[in-house]
Amino acid sequence: MALSPLAPARDAALWARSFTGRRAANAYRIWSSFRRASRTKDPRIDGLPIHIAIEPTTACNLRCPECPSGLRNFTRPTGNLRQELFTRVIDELAPDLWGLTFYFQGEPYINPGFLDMVAHARSKGIYTATSTNAHFLDEAKAEATVRSGLSRLIISLDGTTQETYSAYRKEGDLAQVIAGAERIVKWKRKLRSSTPHVVFQFLVVRPNEHQIPEARALARKIGVDDLWLKTAQVYDPRDDHPLIPTQGRYSRYRRNTRGVWEVKNALDDRCWKMWHSCVITWDGRVVPCCFDKDAHHVLGDLRTQSFREVWTGEAYTAFRRDLLAARSSIEMCRNCSEGSPVWA
Repeated sequence: MALSPLAPARDAALWARSFTGRRAANAYRIWSSFRRASRTKDPRIDGLPIHIAIEPTTACNLRCPECPSGLRNFTRPTGNLRQELFTRVIDELAPDLWGLTFYFQGEPYINPGFLDMVAHARSKGIYTATSTNAHFLDEAKAEATVRSGLSRLIISLDGTTQETYSAYRKEGDLAQVIAGAERIVKWKRKLRSSTPHVVFQFLVVRPNEHQIPEARALARKIGVDDLWLKTAQVYDPRDDHPLIPTQGRYSRYRRNTRGVWEVKNALDDRCWKMWHSCVITWDGRVVPCCFDKDAHHVLGDLRTQSFREVWTGEAYTAFRRDLLAARSSIEMCRNCSEGSPVWA
């Protein structure tokens, strides 16, 4: 739900700033090897990832349901990403890496070195993005965010009144979210900066689905660049689930012909994400994607291995091979909202 037809184009222009011949050539190799894998079930990969996500922290100030950080129920270790580990990984990947998301679990701004890491990645010409609940965007952090060169800032809105907002963002304060967004917009104008591209992300759940028009009006009033509607992941979809919207188009789930709730997307035996991206936890472990929130599928450890060793190693190759054979046999894939690209 773009606020303006030009909003996606403006964001794409920021992405295009990271273009280099080497990155384009690497992207082509990755795309070609994915196409080959889709046809032949050959899990080999050519090139390095186009995009990665890295986790600044597992800590969070809120207690959102359906979120391991909010529920405080991780079985993996918790902590903050260290600058030394981050710099070593990014310096290895930078010549081929196009985009970097500073987010997996937790609230990125809790890590005191977060914006320094953004600035380092931007110094390498990498498109950078993060997602925040916006409770830490005081004047100093808002100014520092704009000065860091962050390419995209996603702010979780999730309601236009405190009552609906806190139905999901437990212990959150909508007034702080709005004030933080206003500060970012103000500093962009003051510094005459085109970045970050500011997005209000509206997680559509049953308590707030009627407020989508109000969210759009609020986004326009504040002056953010875009409004994204996001479907909610739930772990036990059912008829009486309090978060599943009544409007089917805003739900990830539907009942099949047997009356069983399931994700809408087909689970084809391929996944573009396994070729072009990955997730790195705060302590340097590599997992396949953002659906592996508790790091059940650790494919390597960057504290003891180079990224290339992990990316082309036997554990990653075996995981891609298993996915190509029977994606539905991998539990986290059965709750995946992204599916496979139709052009593959």
